[in-house]
Amino acid sequence: MRFTARKVRPPFLGVVPIIMVMLGYGEVLMSQANAAAGVKNVLLIHGGFVDGSGWQGVYDLLKKDGYHVTIVQNPTTSLADDVAVTKRMLAAQDGPAILVGHSYGGVVITEAGNDPKVAGLVYIAAFAPDTGESIDSLLKNPLTGTQTLVWPPESVAPPILPPQDGYLFLDRTKFRAAFAADVSADAAAFMADSQVPWGLGAVGGAVTKPAWKTKPSWYLVSKDDKMIPPDGQRAMSKRAGSTVVEVRGSHAVYVTQPRAVADIIAKAANGVAVATR
Repeated sequence: MRFTARKVRPPFLGVVPIIMVMLGYGEVLMSQANAAAGVKNVLLIHGGFVDGSGWQGVYDLLKKDGYHVTIVQNPTTSLADDVAVTKRMLAAQDGPAILVGHSYGGVVITEAGNDPKVAGLVYIAAFAPDTGESIDSLLKNPLTGTQTLVWPPESVAPPILPPQDGYLFLDRTKFRAAFAADVSADAAAFMADSQVPWGLGAVGGAVTKPAWKTKPSWYLVSKDDKMIPPDGQRAMSKRAGSTVVEVRGSHAVYVTQPRAVADIIAKAANGVAVATR
């Protein structure tokens, strides 16, 4: 009888690939567990001059982390119309939701956030008006106190062109500097050339009942914003009692820093879950 010598593989080596696979999935599983433990529905509401496509980076990260994400394509024609569209999307959710608003989207979530399905609000370089306030009134009559919505002397007001048939546009030649300074030149040019008309009915739409007075809120301040002064963002977030995070970025921070935006949304989703247990 002949015996053939065979190299014996140490038992632990067979386990290594399994461990590596488990480690590879570990981060994803932990993120999904966090989503399952908190609020899982997230609605992203864009601001003026743009549509919802700018949220794609944030959307991808939140989906990977286990959230159910809806991009609300509000028409930005009037506050009433935009709130109606947002509430229609809220009605389709299977449970509580986090509303996230960028820029003018902050006005929308402030009004729509009174819906019983809304568990919390997240403002991304956004307006957070009080009762009777609109974007128009905030810019004409800034918040009182040491921090206001007045642009500092060294800055330049956003290059908003005169209304055309009741709608506003940004000067295309100044769009990148004002709105998207940290976005690539090509991407910023596309954003400028694909602007969505912003209705005067949206700009002048006044909030009737600010949801931040009864719902917890979070606020991401964009420290290099040229559309909404950072000090104005700080003043509004302080007034709303928001949990605040500050990052360097332009007004298009939701495009250029999707991870920071996704992180504060996750904090909100987990934060309201802890608060309501």
